[in-house]
Amino acid sequence: MAARARKVPRKVSERSLENAALHHLRKYAASTAQLRRVLLRRVDRSVRVHGGDAEEAAGWVEALLQKLSRAGLLDDAALARMKADALRGAGKSARMIALKLQQKGLGEELVEQHVRRVREEVPELEAARTLARRKKLGPWCPRPELRKDRRMKDLAALSRAGFGYDVCKKVIDGEPE
Repeated sequence: MAARARKVPRKVSERSLENAALHHLRKYAASTAQLRRVLLRRVDRSVRVHGGDAEEAAGWVEALLQKLSRAGLLDDAALARMKADALRGAGKSARMIALKLQQKGLGEELVEQHVRRVREEVPELEAARTLARRKKLGPWCPRPELRKDRRMKDLAALSRAGFGYDVCKKVIDGEPE
């Protein structure tokens, strides 16, 4: 089987970078750091194939990021709020939320602020109950006769999700409200 031919990247310009950024933002909720990585990868591929000044293109990227930020199309604070709320609603722990926000390239201060906010709005115990209910762990096990046999596995599942042992124990050994 023959290897697939690699696409030759287009030569970057200010306009092509702007089009790429707008296309990316239409498809994905991205932080400033993520969009910078995407655009700089595009610049790097273009410079390797077509030549050109990588520093000049990096300047275009920075100017574009500022322009998008001023226009309100790139808002790290709004992204952090949306992502933290969605993760907490899905029953994720504060540790997991912090990790996901850091992976998005959001600043440490912004991450701490939103983790603190979701902790106050929805306590860890409630988030752990939400996750246990979704995954049918502990008191939400569809076959109550297996609950005792599955206890250690259920505790491990909540622990891997980032919850502390005391929270895991309260949820798994508790009763559904």
